[in-house]
Amino acid sequence: MTNKKTKRFHLRMPTAFTILFWLIVLMAILTWIIPAGAYQTNSAGQLTTGTYHIVKSHPQGIWDIFMAPITGMIGNQHTAGAIDISLFILVIGGFLGVVKQTGALDDGIKVIVEKSRGHEKRLIVILILLFALGGSTYGMGEETLAFVPLITPVMISVGYDPVVSAAVIMLSTRVGDLASTVNPFTTGLASGIIGISPGRGLFSRLILWAIVTGIEIWYVLHYANKIKQDPTKSLVYDLREENQQRFMASASAETSGAISKVQWRVLFIFALTFGIMILGLVPWTSINSHWTLFEWLNRTIIATPVLGTIVGHKMVALGSWYFNEITLLFFFMSVVVMFVGHIHENDFIDAFMKGMQELLSVAIIVGVARGIQVVMNDGKITATLLHYGENSLTGMPKGPFIICAFIFFVLLAFLIPSTSGLAAATMGVMGSLAHFAHIDGSIMVSAYQSAAGLVTAITPTAGMLVGALTLANVSFSVWWRWTAKLIAILFIVSCSFLVILTLI
Repeated sequence: MTNKKTKRFHLRMPTAFTILFWLIVLMAILTWIIPAGAYQTNSAGQLTTGTYHIVKSHPQGIWDIFMAPITGMIGNQHTAGAIDISLFILVIGGFLGVVKQTGALDDGIKVIVEKSRGHEKRLIVILILLFALGGSTYGMGEETLAFVPLITPVMISVGYDPVVSAAVIMLSTRVGDLASTVNPFTTGLASGIIGISPGRGLFSRLILWAIVTGIEIWYVLHYANKIKQDPTKSLVYDLREENQQRFMASASAETSGAISKVQWRVLFIFALTFGIMILGLVPWTSINSHWTLFEWLNRTIIATPVLGTIVGHKMVALGSWYFNEITLLFFFMSVVVMFVGHIHENDFIDAFMKGMQELLSVAIIVGVARGIQVVMNDGKITATLLHYGENSLTGMPKGPFIICAFIFFVLLAFLIPSTSGLAAATMGVMGSLAHFAHIDGSIMVSAYQSAAGLVTAITPTAGMLVGALTLANVSFSVWWRWTAKLIAILFIVSCSFLVILTLI
């Protein structure tokens, strides 16, 4: 008698690529249903309230659907491409590959693990505060992808899981973005569009930052303590062995228990690289117009006859960097590590290419995510969605108005995951509506920021979140399940905070 083998079918969450592609298809279908429209803009490119008008329909077809991820990568006249972000991710991968070639990271991680034993909670708190501060001050986002493959092994080693790693890195930046203080890409841009100072409402946003960051710390520590006591409580417990092999294979190898002098030098360069990246991205003069040290230093170096020629006259001052500059930084530092770590040229190329290969899927998925916005913009339905919101919010009392405005921003943020893109598309209209409702413009800025930070913590249209979860080996179904309560809490806190501001 033969045994019959029964097949077991498991419901599995589609990959991020599949989810994003079907979202592109959905947006393309909506371009056949939702009327195409446009707003008139002023000389500064801001949308003018009351100028919405119907335009010729631009339904997106099969060609447009499959072209959207490609255009999302390279960009077109309607949507900026993600090629700069994707290239940055690839170069980051190459840099990490070269550093790993020296063994400095593996041995360094072991040292951190040993130092962190008994102080794991403090490690989590410090990391959350740092990343939340980065999100609040300069919009720290995509660049944090570089930290995921570094911090995840540490978290696993001290008894936590990749969910905790993704939370302390990516979720913290989103919480910081929710309560942006001097972030030029949210606070600065949105305030500039409606014609107010970015410092207006700063004190209230500092209070909000303290509240929401404290909530996140409590939420993450609660989960971390639970799985530390009982690993089976982990939402990714079924992937425990896979994650051990994926993140800890090299870290579990036998070592002498000491870090060589060469490895110490490599680790110093590694830390210096990230330090320079942060200095380069923080908009110092936007925070304080008197903080011009880096601009002065940059001008001095360029103006010096021989030194300026050697360094290059196109060098950009720290504080004005973006993806091109930080990509250059990691590429340059990869070469520095090659010399300091005494890596042979062939080994250097192999390590760099292998590191790039490991992050290739992450780099591509960022462009695919941008394809959603491409279809919306090319199908000319973005303005129509804004018009629906404009009509719905006009004439409401302050409290209900700001809550509805916040919800409107939340819904639109799912479709426009770029915080700067969302500000450019909405604040011209919403700022005018706030004026008509006798609500201070800074409150509308806070509503927009809160919505953008909240949504980019969970939406698959946010390339940085997709990339971080892919690197941490955490599925969207697990992420949504884990963040559900926290998002609900932050939603209620944000609504309450905004209403209180309208009453003061």
